[in-house]
Amino acid sequence: MRQTLIRLFICLWASILVVACTHSPAVATQAKEQQVQHLFHLIAQRLEVAPLVARSKWNSGGAINDPAREQFILEEVQKQALAIGLNPRFAADFFQSQFDAGKLIQQQLHQEWQQQNQAPFSPAPDLARDVRPVLDALSPQLLTAIKQVEADRCQPYMQRLLQTEASPLAQFNTEVRKIAVRTLQCP
Repeated sequence: MRQTLIRLFICLWASILVVACTHSPAVATQAKEQQVQHLFHLIAQRLEVAPLVARSKWNSGGAINDPAREQFILEEVQKQALAIGLNPRFAADFFQSQFDAGKLIQQQLHQEWQQQNQAPFSPAPDLARDVRPVLDALSPQLLTAIKQVEADRCQPYMQRLLQTEASPLAQFNTEVRKIAVRTLQCP
């Protein structure tokens, strides 16, 4: 009886190990895919702010390109990246891609509004009060999210997800999407 119980116990553990070994990669890949989807959602949230920035700059006549502000943010991003163990150069490159994608949206909107002889917007968001706090709140979330996926950039699932049109980034045109995710491409 004791030997039967021992054999049953061994068979049960062997079955558990087989199931765990065959399902773990799928579970791990699914978790990674969810991390990438979360990152895409955060990127989309950041890009959704670009029209607000465009409206504010349209009203003020301010330039779309703001190198001093970008440099300040990139320096802060690099400090924050170091603090969480993320490659600061990768973080800066990622954020520069976000700036570039956002500026493209702004340029496209300004061209459209110019053709339409768009009057100033009322009300237009205030950059310092309404827009920057949203972007500043997204930055640490984006850093954490890119840290989770950086090492897997060359994995097939990552490359597949970067190409999918069903992602949260599908609402943006192809050029904007390509710019926003270019840092995530396999080097």
